[in-house]
Amino acid sequence: MQKITPFLWYNGTAEEAMHFYISVFKNGKVIHVSPGPGGKAMSVTFELEGQRFHALNGGPMFQFTPAISFFVDCYSQEEVDNLWEKLSAGGEKSRCGWLKDKYGLSWQIIPTELGKYLNSPDPVKSKRVMEAMLKMDKIDIAGLKKAYEQE
Repeated sequence: MQKITPFLWYNGTAEEAMHFYISVFKNGKVIHVSPGPGGKAMSVTFELEGQRFHALNGGPMFQFTPAISFFVDCYSQEEVDNLWEKLSAGGEKSRCGWLKDKYGLSWQIIPTELGKYLNSPDPVKSKRVMEAMLKMDKIDIAGLKKAYEQE
């Protein structure tokens, strides 16, 4: 069992959001649904890719902010493309791999290669990759590689 678990506050859509996230990620499952008034879930517990989450239908008092986001490490362009489109549906796409889903939760859809290129021992290559990434919305691995290998 993990020691620290993200706790998400929704305004009546916790169970809906949970089912949406489970449909987006390959390895997702419902752990528990606690009933609340009127037949709606009061809270839910679910897992995505081995990470456990708790969510509460707490009401309209609090909203999500981009100051907190979930960073998703992607191993291929196909995974980046798939998660980018599915998670942003009904939400909004932003710069540098960031998006907001239809519930207002922020995500960063980032290919593993970005970290490898940015941590290059060659500062000139790293700088080119950073400059290329700053021009992107959805991160394009081929574009990063081109910037990295440029002579």
